Amino acid sequence: MRHQDKKLSCTDCGVPNCYRTKGTYPQFCLTTNTNSEEFEEAKELYKSDEFVSKFALAAAEIEGAYYGRLTRVEEIIVFAKKIGAQKIGIATCGALINEAKIFAKILQAKGLQSFAVSCKVGSTDKTEVGVPEASKVEKGCHESLCNPVMQAKLLNKEKTDLNVIVGLCVGHDSIFMKYSEAPVTTLITKDKVLVHNPVAALYASSHYYKRLLEEGDI
Repeated sequence: MRHQDKKLSCTDCGVPNCYRTKGTYPQFCLTTNTNSEEFEEAKELYKSDEFVSKFALAAAEIEGAYYGRLTRVEEIIVFAKKIGAQKIGIATCGALINEAKIFAKILQAKGLQSFAVSCKVGSTDKTEVGVPEASKVEKGCHESLCNPVMQAKLLNKEKTDLNVIVGLCVGHDSIFMKYSEAPVTTLITKDKVLVHNPVAALYASSHYYKRLLEEGDI
């Protein structure tokens, strides 16, 4: 897409007036350029949809009471209790099983049940679902498929109230969210290079990772 054809959006804004409304909106602002009926329809869901209403209220209460005071682990625990969740599903990457074990112990200490499923459950070789041998990390040997579909199905079977992602790969997390019957939130977002701190690439894009801002493929 040519730069002159780009439709401006929130990342092009330098005056986030939508938060406190103490200034002016840019001409391209989505707040002022979206049909008011769409906003009213969305706003109505916060009142009429039980799921949206309960989750939005719980999230707002946590933000208001604990802003900048709780870790993500603590926020998930407080959120779970506010929505009445008792059994927490943990969809974990096999490489982060130790982190998942610690999280499970913390949940237990705070009075919550948990049930974890590793991504390698089923030990299905990648080639069995059509992945070429050439696409394996290590060629010529059994290499188990990450299996987010079964992770979701097994947690569905356990009737978990809230599922937490612990380091699933890009794409695998999307599949898991699609098949999970319980609502999903994320504790750890995998980044093998940056020790699971992907935002560091954004902070370092002006120096160490300046190649990210160069046009063209990675």
